[in-house]
Amino acid sequence: MNPHVFIFDTTLRDGEQSPGCSMTVPEKVRMARKLVELGADILEAGFPIASEGDYESVLAVSREFPEARVAALARAVPKDIERAARALEPAKKPRIHTFIATSDIHLKHKLRKTRDQVLEEAVKAVEQARQYTDDVEFSAEDATRTDSDFLEAISVATVEAGATTVNLPDTVGFTVPREYAAIIGRIAKRLNGNAIVSVHCHNDLGLAVANSIAAVEAGARQVECTINGIGERAGNCALEEIVMIMKVREEIMPFRTSINAEHLFPASQLLSEIITFGPQPNKAIVGSNAFAHEAGIHQDGYLKERSTYEIMDPRSVGVPDSKLVLGKHSGRHALQERAHSFGFNPTREQLDMLYEKFTTMADRKKGVTNEEILDLLQRELSPAASLAD
Repeated sequence: MNPHVFIFDTTLRDGEQSPGCSMTVPEKVRMARKLVELGADILEAGFPIASEGDYESVLAVSREFPEARVAALARAVPKDIERAARALEPAKKPRIHTFIATSDIHLKHKLRKTRDQVLEEAVKAVEQARQYTDDVEFSAEDATRTDSDFLEAISVATVEAGATTVNLPDTVGFTVPREYAAIIGRIAKRLNGNAIVSVHCHNDLGLAVANSIAAVEAGARQVECTINGIGERAGNCALEEIVMIMKVREEIMPFRTSINAEHLFPASQLLSEIITFGPQPNKAIVGSNAFAHEAGIHQDGYLKERSTYEIMDPRSVGVPDSKLVLGKHSGRHALQERAHSFGFNPTREQLDMLYEKFTTMADRKKGVTNEEILDLLQRELSPAASLAD
């Protein structure tokens, strides 16, 4: 059986804290329901110490979905961990996710602490969290800019203290795949199966998904990600992309997840409804143009055999079907198919005439609507050209 990669969804926590993505408690519960249907292994429901709303969100998700594995974020601070534990009380499978920065730049300018102090606080935080749950995750914030020896030392120490997952986040989207694979590979080898190695990649350089893939190949077995890739600054690794890469390219990515892929598009749509924006049209997997074809060469190939220009069935991710968009780049084949769908069967000569008028119209517009195409067909073709006759 292919190795399992756990999908840790942080849409409700990291995703929600980005501008325009704030959610109320009922909205988080609504989104959590879809994430449970989707099959996410872990739902990070919030950061309980951050606000009363975040505390109530974690409490509500834990109460509403007691069988789900619900995580709450906490700094390596006693009051944070206590607050997280209280918010998780209704959950049958709670996870406390505690973190502290480990890079010298964070130690010097943010924490103003030494490495020894940070290591001691990380260990104490994990030990405290273990008093409430057997499922504790430790994150070394800014791991990709952390001294490699210190990163190994704190990873080992927190696992010895009871952490069952060690997360090595690319907090500022700084690393590149080859470099990240080396970091992950070293820690995975050192931990030797005593804890799951997790990754949490940001997209500041547009490499969040690529880095996550490289990490999985190097030994990571948990990916932290969000629906539509929402998150701080340029966002997080997009859940739908990481899942479908492993699904479509299984021959070179021999891993499996618990995600029910047909819920990906509905989850994206629900999130877009809840927050203030949706994904860009050309967003992979869930964008409105992800399965749309306008270029004539593409449309011709697609109409003859879908696999010429589609590497996955849109229905496999919950998209109802592909779209043939008729515009100035479209060809005769697509126009003919659209005419057939409206009940017309133009001759070759009629199709040439229609195509000339269509392209003249399309040159003046961003796209041609179905209503405009139907009007053109009705104006230019006699009733004899209709399939209905």
